[in-house]
Amino acid sequence: MLHMPKYEKIWLAVGTGALIVFLLVTGIMAVSMGLHPPNGMKMKMEPENVETTAPFNSPGLKKIGPNEYRATIISYTFGYNPNTITVPKGATVHFQITSKDVVHGFMIPGTTTNLMLIPGHVAEYTQTFNEPGEFLFVCHEYCGIGHQAMYGRVIVKDTV
Repeated sequence: MLHMPKYEKIWLAVGTGALIVFLLVTGIMAVSMGLHPPNGMKMKMEPENVETTAPFNSPGLKKIGPNEYRATIISYTFGYNPNTITVPKGATVHFQITSKDVVHGFMIPGTTTNLMLIPGHVAEYTQTFNEPGEFLFVCHEYCGIGHQAMYGRVIVKDTV
């Protein structure tokens, strides 16, 4: 049997304990809080066909209920189509977004909206805007030399 110095055994125990704690915390969060990576995207298409595939063949904002909207957005190098949407205060917006070229991001700072846009995969997220104002949405995945110019706005008005 190999002899291990006392301090090496201590550090081995500390490392093993830290790994166990990490796995327990991750497991507890995944099960009890529903925090886990996305799986099974609802819709997938060929990236080169994004603009000819419904609903992305007519991107924009559509009213789908009382103070409820669906925002269909296409991301591309270096922009979004559309890059501005206007909704009334208290509106619930169901974002439906995809990329037609490379991996992009869609994040609205100050909210919980934070999506990774993979070419041909449809990312969906719902956000309610209870305060009037202008909310910037930005690409947070580096997508090339013009990345810093990739942004848009959600304008929330007291009345539309």
